[in-house]
Amino acid sequence: MSKRAIVVVDLQNDYWPSGKFPLVGIDAAAANAAKVVEAARASGDEVIHVRHEFTDPAMPFFNPGTEGSEIHPVVQPVGEETVILKNYPNSFKDTGLKQHLEEQGIEEVVIVGAMSHMCIAATGRAASDYGYKTVVVHDACATRDVEFGGVTVPAAEVHAANMSALAFAYAQVVGTDEYTAR
Repeated sequence: MSKRAIVVVDLQNDYWPSGKFPLVGIDAAAANAAKVVEAARASGDEVIHVRHEFTDPAMPFFNPGTEGSEIHPVVQPVGEETVILKNYPNSFKDTGLKQHLEEQGIEEVVIVGAMSHMCIAATGRAASDYGYKTVVVHDACATRDVEFGGVTVPAAEVHAANMSALAFAYAQVVGTDEYTAR
């Protein structure tokens, strides 16, 4: 049994151009995530899908029971693949993810999905803090422009800053081609 799990974080319909909260480069990131998932399936690695739903109905996206909160078809779960529902950016917080990884004997967590500066960063840090070898596939992740103090930061810069921070102390950050060539 493989000791590696691919964790597909929040690749849900609302992040696509027709959704309520579109991300920059989501199609390319999801296509790369699908390559990582296919490689995992071919090598017998665990594939875990994490789906976010907000509990506050005032939130503008990922509302329970909506099409926007569903996993996008490009990375749909297959067969018995685990789907974990979360309500926070950290995929481990108040979910069964850690317990599931422990039960499966997982030692390495490979993360793909969205948003780079929120759920990917939070999940990557948590995985590392829990002692997992952590890998983030940077071109299989996406984010959006953010604003603070009247300054808009472009998505590419938000993504790069977060990948850099993860690479500094929390995760090995690699591209899809490098990852799938292993």
